[in-house]
Amino acid sequence: MNQNIISRITDHFEKLSKSHKAIARFVLEHFDKAAYMNVEQLSRVTGVSEATVVRFSSELGYEKYQQFQHAVWEYAKSKLTSVQRIELTYGRLDTDNILSNVLHADIDKIRTTLSGIDQQEFNSIVNVISNARRIYIVGLRSASYLAGLLGFYLNLIFDQVIVVSSVSASEIFEQLYRINEEDVVIGISFPRYSKRTINALRYAKAKGVTVVGITDGAFSPIKVNADYALLARSDMESFVDSLVAPLSVINALIVALAARKKDDLRNNFETLEHIWHDYDVYDTVDDNVDSLYTTKQTEK
Repeated sequence: MNQNIISRITDHFEKLSKSHKAIARFVLEHFDKAAYMNVEQLSRVTGVSEATVVRFSSELGYEKYQQFQHAVWEYAKSKLTSVQRIELTYGRLDTDNILSNVLHADIDKIRTTLSGIDQQEFNSIVNVISNARRIYIVGLRSASYLAGLLGFYLNLIFDQVIVVSSVSASEIFEQLYRINEEDVVIGISFPRYSKRTINALRYAKAKGVTVVGITDGAFSPIKVNADYALLARSDMESFVDSLVAPLSVINALIVALAARKKDDLRNNFETLEHIWHDYDVYDTVDDNVDSLYTTKQTEK
């Protein structure tokens, strides 16, 4: 299905029966609540039978109600405000076991991502990035940390890596206006999707630049505007974006690119190790030994 659930309901609305319209209106007006309702709950709030709810989801093209519910959830997670997130999360969260619940949920997101990720697409993306003249990375809001990490490591591998920063919308395009067909733009965004990132990718596409998206699903506007995409499961824990699975996918991308450029990378790190040593960048064993020796001498 190449439509989101709200579009499908809107397109079918006039053809629906009276009872099906009652369900449709509730979902359109309260998708944030419908996303977490089973058949019995949706039946109760709309005043129709459970069988009618199941038939409604079937009429929209879903073989099982669970598929319909997931489609509503996929739509809802990109539209919920932070206030709605908090209300929904704490209404269903076991606050006595938050640590365990969140860690297990993150493990599940990585498993789901692994089972669904397209290895061939991943390989194609490695090829595209490896052969690009310049690599631009656009990730704003909470995705800025993912963009920064990716940029930090790619800068150790490639000569021209630009992490696009943004204080205003115009600044993004000021950093992108030199792009051409030899470059690649990597866009990273998860619900709630950044409009500035979406617009940057649209601009890149219009300029004939290859666009790689890192996002969460087939209906993501990042995926829609990308030539290639890596899909990683994200979720909302209260007002916090859970980006563990996307981070893991980015780690895999960095490792794959490093393996492709291993000879250049070895030379780069030989140079960098001298720089880091000469300018005292990292703590070393010698530093610790000297500190311990100085401490003992002082104690005497």
